[in-house]
Amino acid sequence: MLTSERPGDLFDVVRRLAAVQFDQTAAVAPNADLVAWSRLGSSYSPKELTEALETQALVELQGFVRPPESVALFRAEMAEWPGSGPLLDWQEYRRDWVMANEGCRLDLLERLRQDGPLVMRELPDTCVVPWKSSGWTNNRNVSQLLEFMLQRGEVAVAGRQGRDRLWDLATRVYPDEPMIPVAEAERIRDEQRLHALGIARPRGLEYLVEPLDAGVAGEWAVVDGVRGEWRVHPELLGQPFSGRTALLSPLDRLVYDRKRIADLFEFDYQLEMYKPVAKRKWGYFALPILHGDRLVGKVDATSDRKAGVFRVDAIHEDVPFSKSLTAAVHRELRDLAHWLQLELILMM
Repeated sequence: MLTSERPGDLFDVVRRLAAVQFDQTAAVAPNADLVAWSRLGSSYSPKELTEALETQALVELQGFVRPPESVALFRAEMAEWPGSGPLLDWQEYRRDWVMANEGCRLDLLERLRQDGPLVMRELPDTCVVPWKSSGWTNNRNVSQLLEFMLQRGEVAVAGRQGRDRLWDLATRVYPDEPMIPVAEAERIRDEQRLHALGIARPRGLEYLVEPLDAGVAGEWAVVDGVRGEWRVHPELLGQPFSGRTALLSPLDRLVYDRKRIADLFEFDYQLEMYKPVAKRKWGYFALPILHGDRLVGKVDATSDRKAGVFRVDAIHEDVPFSKSLTAAVHRELRDLAHWLQLELILMM
């Protein structure tokens, strides 16, 4: 959906991408909104996503915005939580911790049944065994229990109150559709993912919620000059292509798999928000630049809402920019600033 022919609306975007990561980092704009803008342009309003989630026209499931019908593809996994077959140590720990806090789990369900949807701070912590972690979740009992109850299909995110998630009973949020067996659900999700990506490795790095590979979906393919096997979606072969210039979120599905974009686009990119300033090459939240069918550079930009400006500190050119490409990138920057309702300031 990054061709010259834009999609119809937000629902078209989410269904064709299958999943849009719901990340609240707003160095420029939250990822789901930035992904929608890059496809739809300034006609898109973030209020559309807020209303869609509040009315369950779209759902937030395990950190991704999805069409509501896709919930059925996860129900079998939810029923098997914390996993099928022999469990690993960390899975056993999670299972035992939830069982030890059965009373708190029931308290949360009852409070949501009576008063939901609620933000987390409105829910009681009656856990008898605290959650232990070496990371930032240590002693965050309610938040951790809600995450596990989400994975079990007992609770769901019913919208947002500011940046806080609104929690409710899953039966009030998710459509009442029959469970699809795990193997069949995985096949359908692989097919949807490959249709969104076009081409992908059959196997990649493991991600618990949303993988980056295609399994056995599609057809086997070879990419000239690139080692290894690929899978390609046959519906996308031989289609006419007319590209455009677009600024992408670092979490966009097109660029999220850094090895894939290195292999296919020869594009070097890392999200540097967790690096010390002195070690950054491109910026805190640099936006990859797509031009036609090539990734050609990055924009180091920040939304400073207090100052009312969208500040562009640098445009990094991976290839020499022509006058027309430079003009196209500046046009996208003006459109992005207009959509953000901020004044564009070029610092270069």
